[in-house]
Amino acid sequence: MEDSTELRASRARLVEAAQSERRRLERALHDGVQQDLIAISMRLQFVQEVVLTDVARALELLDEARADAREALERVRLLAGDVYPSLLPVWGLPDSVREAARVSGVPVRVVTDGVGRYPAAVESAIYFCCRAALQQAAPDTELRVSEEDHALRLEFVPAGGTDLTAVRDLVGAAGGVLRESPEGGAVVATIAL
Repeated sequence: MEDSTELRASRARLVEAAQSERRRLERALHDGVQQDLIAISMRLQFVQEVVLTDVARALELLDEARADAREALERVRLLAGDVYPSLLPVWGLPDSVREAARVSGVPVRVVTDGVGRYPAAVESAIYFCCRAALQQAAPDTELRVSEEDHALRLEFVPAGGTDLTAVRDLVGAAGGVLRESPEGGAVVATIAL
């Protein structure tokens, strides 16, 4: 009975986390990307007005619009990676997790050992487990992903006082198990292949 109650609670947390993430993405699109595009549009409208009277100023404004467009594209790329990492099918798990760590700004070392290519659903599940772990990892530690005995193993040291519920839920949804060290050391997730 306790297992089914925890399973229902875990599923409810995953649904709420997905809803929360969708709301975050909507805000990022509305407050970020949409505003970027409006600003670019207004700048280009101003360029159109200035081009006949001050070509040098118009060229400066075009350079600024180009820079704004690059920033908007980067923001869209980052948001798209939050939905699904487009590089995962191309790069595979090791490089995609390293890139997620780099983009996150979390100062951790990503080490992969014996990690190959897996079905897309498995790679995606592990990738998002790793992203959740990155959010909870202690600074300047190691996030290790390895394949052992037909299972992927994810190991990291969480920051002190970290709530691992989201990581536990994602690992559980992928069919895995999360174990915490009793003395506050490494957390190990194992997901069967």
